[in-house]
Amino acid sequence: MGTGLTVVKCGGNAEVQPAAVCAGIAGMVRAGGSVLLVHGGSAMVTELAGRLGVPLGELVAPDGTVSRRTDRATLEVVTLALAGQAKPALLLELARLDVPAVGLTGLDAGLLRARRKAALRTVVDGRTVVVRDDRSGRLTSVETPLLKTLLAEGIVPVLSPPALAEDGEPVNVNADRVAAAVAGALGATRLVLLTGAPGVLADGTDPNSVQAEYRVREGRDPAVGGGMTVKLVAAREAVEAGVADVRIADGRYAGTVSAALAGRGGTRILGPEPTADPRA
Repeated sequence: MGTGLTVVKCGGNAEVQPAAVCAGIAGMVRAGGSVLLVHGGSAMVTELAGRLGVPLGELVAPDGTVSRRTDRATLEVVTLALAGQAKPALLLELARLDVPAVGLTGLDAGLLRARRKAALRTVVDGRTVVVRDDRSGRLTSVETPLLKTLLAEGIVPVLSPPALAEDGEPVNVNADRVAAAVAGALGATRLVLLTGAPGVLADGTDPNSVQAEYRVREGRDPAVGGGMTVKLVAAREAVEAGVADVRIADGRYAGTVSAALAGRGGTRILGPEPTADPRA
């Protein structure tokens, strides 16, 4: 199980083109490939929260990492946006392309298990405070039997947060890290993180400075910022889980999506430099 499996993460960035992503997946399926699609939907979350009048907040960790503030109202909006808007749009496009697909969240059959972050440190007006009512979590395990059954039948699972926490309640988890964990658990040969950028840039102001390869570092990489930081964390986790080909690539255009899914284009992520053995 897993030979030839490609896990694709379709970013929630508004610039990512779901039609291009689905067309690329359809091409792989027609060629006999096995594909699992993980998706986010941050742009849809923001739009739906505005329509429902739910204020969205951010948490800024002491190291500068920014994450979504997920109180219960926000978690409801996240679930509605992912399961009620983003996922049906992807399923409809795949159906139009004659690709059999099934939509799932991490709550279905307890697919994604997580530990709720009971206390989060965030910086507010220069002071570090502790938030204890957040409904975000850290992924702990992936239950694979249902996913393996669907893949064996030639069906594309379309998976998103939330996950099931140890208290039996849903929690929001990062979709990039979900994709990495699923790829590792299923023994995927390739993980492609599609985003609204052409890859990892040597110069963040120059879209033509895409690096063909990028070697991640242990912990948070100070060389990049913004949404790319967590993608590099996820990519490193996938490499360490044994995924042979991990890429961060452009999800905005049909040609770049197809190239990335074929194992070309974007930035291929390499693991951290091995540390020297002090006994040597």
